[in-house]
Amino acid sequence: MRNKTTIGLFIFLLAGAGMMAVGTKAAPASTEDEKAVQAAVTQFHDALNALFTGDVDLMKRVWSHASDVTYMGPTGGFRVGWSQVLANWEKQAAMKRGGKVTPKDMRITVGRDIAVTHNYEQGDHRKDGKTERVSIRATNVFRKEAGNWKMIGHHTDLLPFLTK
Repeated sequence: MRNKTTIGLFIFLLAGAGMMAVGTKAAPASTEDEKAVQAAVTQFHDALNALFTGDVDLMKRVWSHASDVTYMGPTGGFRVGWSQVLANWEKQAAMKRGGKVTPKDMRITVGRDIAVTHNYEQGDHRKDGKTERVSIRATNVFRKEAGNWKMIGHHTDLLPFLTK
């Protein structure tokens, strides 16, 4: 009987601790971090638009070069690690698609070392001489590394005209 009571008490305490954790919020980010994340978001979209002209250098500066970064972009696939992500960005830059996208309806959540953005990317691309309209959902994840906010994840809807 004592073992059942001990196990029951353990489960009760564990459940209570879990409920307390659910109600706990992360420490709010500083205004400085919020501004720095907004700047990182702007730098990413500047890098993305430069990529459409064939310039991959800005993209290299925006991203973390860690082995845990991920990319699931509008052409499909799932790249993990900086070498795979960079190879994909270099392939896209070589296409020199032209066009421009801008973020719309941006939502930013900033924690102490992690930030997440949700937004639409809207604009246009050129493919085979035709201008194609772009309006996709995007989620970006940033991590504070050595005092700088670096992108560690980018995930968007697929663009049918890029997956053909």
